[in-house]
Amino acid sequence: MKLIMAVIQDKDSNRLVNALGDEDFKTTKLASTGGFLKEGNTTLMIGCNDDQVDLALKVIRDNCSQREQMVAPISPMGGSADSYIPKPVKVEVGGATVFILPIEQFVQF
Repeated sequence: MKLIMAVIQDKDSNRLVNALGDEDFKTTKLASTGGFLKEGNTTLMIGCNDDQVDLALKVIRDNCSQREQMVAPISPMGGSADSYIPKPVKVEVGGATVFILPIEQFVQF
């Protein structure tokens, strides 16, 4: 058995949970926050058999697209806010960060 942990953008979470459900994957959805953009993420925990990992990864890949987003940089610490004019910067967001862990036992009550 495997535990797949997928960290995705909130915007992709409903679409991915529905797509995983269509393939009979059971998911647990956790709210999380990204470190770089300080935006909300969703972390999905998906338990599956070893032979289902490739299908789960395909569903994740198909439903979590990467895209560009304009982000205003944060004012520098200790600098004068009066002289700082933030210029939005394009960054790539989306996609998924996936961890696949071996599971020794799974129990559901």
